[in-house]
Amino acid sequence: MARPGSDPSQSAAHTKWRWRKELLAERRRVPGAVRFSEAISLSTHLTSGRIVRPGQTVCAYVPIGSEPGSAQMLEDLAEFGARVLLPVVTGNGPLDWGWYQGRDSLRPGPYGLREPIGELLGSFALRIADLVLVPALAVDREGVRLGRGAGHYDRSLADTATGTHLVAVVRDQEIFEALPTEPHDVRMTAVLTPNRGLLRFV
Repeated sequence: MARPGSDPSQSAAHTKWRWRKELLAERRRVPGAVRFSEAISLSTHLTSGRIVRPGQTVCAYVPIGSEPGSAQMLEDLAEFGARVLLPVVTGNGPLDWGWYQGRDSLRPGPYGLREPIGELLGSFALRIADLVLVPALAVDREGVRLGRGAGHYDRSLADTATGTHLVAVVRDQEIFEALPTEPHDVRMTAVLTPNRGLLRFV
């Protein structure tokens, strides 16, 4: 079967679940050494001074499974001088948020996530963010993001302040011309990949 997005005429026929199945399978085939190298590159981009500045607030996440990035990326952002918020899943509604205070401040959460153990700030904590790093399986050139399907981020990102950068984090091969989209999908303003760095959509 052709890779999703390799044929523009095929893109519209792919349902989201088919895209997720194929993209997750591709990620699982990526060697650990490659994922490690890509995680270092992502961290380097974020702490270069071109994307995040010291003192800014960044909503990030702890990668799980084959997701791009690493827990070390959070440490690097904190050492760089950024204030880091992490998501907390509380039911089916918008995400709650708490401050990242080091590796020892994390506990297991739903879906294999690692979540902060400190005080929860509420879903509207997103309004203080300068930049939101959003986990994604893929993104297209119009900013359409394909997530894992739980919908937590789409229900949360509407709470961001005007002008907040919404940055999907994917591998270089996971940018496509077009992805299936629905009315509730929140579009990204940029994408971050290991080799290309930050690419803005708007």
